[in-house]
Amino acid sequence: MAVRSPRLDQLLRGLEKATPPAAKAETGFYTDTTVCIGCKACEVACKQWNQLPADGLQWTGNSHDNTAALSAHSWRHVKFIEQFPESGAAGRWLMMSDVCKHCVNAPCHEACPTGAIVYNETGNVYIQQDICNGCAYCVAACPFGVITRSMFDGHAHKCTLCYDRQRDDQVPACAKTCPTESIQFGPIEELRERARQRVDTLHQRGVTSAYLYGDRETETYSALNSFYLLVDKPSIYGLPDNPVHPWLHMKGDYVRAFSSGLVALLVALLAFVAL
Repeated sequence: MAVRSPRLDQLLRGLEKATPPAAKAETGFYTDTTVCIGCKACEVACKQWNQLPADGLQWTGNSHDNTAALSAHSWRHVKFIEQFPESGAAGRWLMMSDVCKHCVNAPCHEACPTGAIVYNETGNVYIQQDICNGCAYCVAACPFGVITRSMFDGHAHKCTLCYDRQRDDQVPACAKTCPTESIQFGPIEELRERARQRVDTLHQRGVTSAYLYGDRETETYSALNSFYLLVDKPSIYGLPDNPVHPWLHMKGDYVRAFSSGLVALLVALLAFVAL
């Protein structure tokens, strides 16, 4: 009979006594792109607080963007979209600080085979690094291209919405640092109401193109707990115009697989009877 070590018994007793943290109001980000100045303070604050390695040290050639995309080492990415017509007419700059969308119904959470991706007590999508096995199913499942695997440990990494800071009742580093309050943090319902009021104000000022992206559920995707105020098509900002949950396509695959199995079974039975 195998003998368990005293240390293992101690750990098991600790797990039996452990209770999950009590649920709190869901929190998230509201990003108002109309006041983003592209300063990248959010990128720097995110890397500094989360001790992420430096990357993107070469200019991409795409405006002032040196980060290129969200990655396992860049959890915030400031996008620069230059809209200047060749005729020399007046143009504009569109800037957006991108981040994990913390989807209400996250495909990455459903795809994770080990249970590493969970919703914490504030409704944020969180990857438990000690459980992640680096399979990359979450990478393929995310329609926004948020998650990648780290070159250092092979695990999937993304924004944690500064879970450690939230537990100490602090604002996430990026929102705390943003000088124009383009990035706003708080209870998600309060943010949605604040964002809708901002859209109304912009419409009154003549910015009729302003609208919210991801603040509510659509026929093909859930609401986002990190949503945006935009003034152009989502695809201009590098976002899918109509994000689709992968499960909607997989239903047909399951039906076809089940039907094929029934046909194969019927053929086998007929062959057996013929013998």
